[in-house]
Amino acid sequence: MSTPHVLNFGAGPAKIPKSVLQRAQGEMLNFDNSGMSVMELSHRSKTFGKVLSHTKAMIKSLMNVPDNYEILFMQGGATTQFAALFYNLVAAKQQQLGQDEVFVDYVVTGAWSNKAAQEADRLATANPAVKVNRVTHSKQDFGKYGDVAPSSAWQFSDPAKTAYVYYCDNETVHGVEFDHVPEVDPRVPLVADVSSNFMSRPIDVSKFALLYGGAQKNLGPAGVSIVIMRKDLLTDINVGPVRPLMLDFKTMADNDSMYNTPPTFGIYMVGLVLDWLEEQGGLEGIGKVNKTKADKLYEAIDTSPLFACPVAPAYRSRMNVVFTTPNEDLDKAFLTGAEARNMVQLKGHRSMGGIRASIYNSMPEDEVDQLIAYMKEFEQSRA
Repeated sequence: MSTPHVLNFGAGPAKIPKSVLQRAQGEMLNFDNSGMSVMELSHRSKTFGKVLSHTKAMIKSLMNVPDNYEILFMQGGATTQFAALFYNLVAAKQQQLGQDEVFVDYVVTGAWSNKAAQEADRLATANPAVKVNRVTHSKQDFGKYGDVAPSSAWQFSDPAKTAYVYYCDNETVHGVEFDHVPEVDPRVPLVADVSSNFMSRPIDVSKFALLYGGAQKNLGPAGVSIVIMRKDLLTDINVGPVRPLMLDFKTMADNDSMYNTPPTFGIYMVGLVLDWLEEQGGLEGIGKVNKTKADKLYEAIDTSPLFACPVAPAYRSRMNVVFTTPNEDLDKAFLTGAEARNMVQLKGHRSMGGIRASIYNSMPEDEVDQLIAYMKEFEQSRA
């Protein structure tokens, strides 16, 4: 009995290109003529060293990462980076200023940026010299994010004392994505969580002090996070807040991301996905495809008498398309019908409800077309 083809709209861990999975399958028992699986290789071996070097080189090439940036592979997901960036960038600022008062600014536009700010609040209780400032909230109340206040209303801290400005480039839960890089004072390091739109379109790395994201949306399986940061922000472990070695960027950089055993299989899989991404025309090529997919889906929503998107058009995500029907019963009926058609993981986040179609890099355009066709069929059945 053949396995039915599944259309996986999951928000993460998310769909991985079929050709990548097939390549990994073919190499599973004997990687690079080693007689072993890549999962069995020593991370200190020359064979894995080639994997690590290749993956890092592909990131640098596809994103045009400048030479004065470090590429790190870390564990714990993007959530761990909430703490790591606080510890390290506060240390960098305190190294510059001494132990004077330091600010960290957070642009809060959805669930993940709010969680990041909450973690900064918690860590700041043990570091009274650090003040956490929320630059902006969404125009709407928490839990109902769908728009972003104009930048003219943002309240930044004193740039001379600000360790960094943080924002989440794409809010996975609320379907809110920036289509531009926010402008900040050039003296202040700009940090972005790009977990759910990592390498989905071209981005100018030089505008950022630090970019980070978990791999499990666009770049591979859960278990590895990627940090891209300016080398001048690497700070001695004895400066600033006391931080665990595993969260110290300089320790990771000095040891080529191998202070301890890294997530070897995850790094290998990211490398395979990056090879696939290069075949799609790199970030320029995949960016065009992603725009086409999202435009089609939003047009179907906006022209529908049944479906609606709660996100302001200027901030609609190309990766996570959230929408609803007029009531929860219809939402449930739509989701039940979708599952009967092997369209899975379309249920909205537990805090939001509704419907969410995650259409990351690996989602083919024809599968978005199939979703749209089902939406029209569902509309007609309720007419």
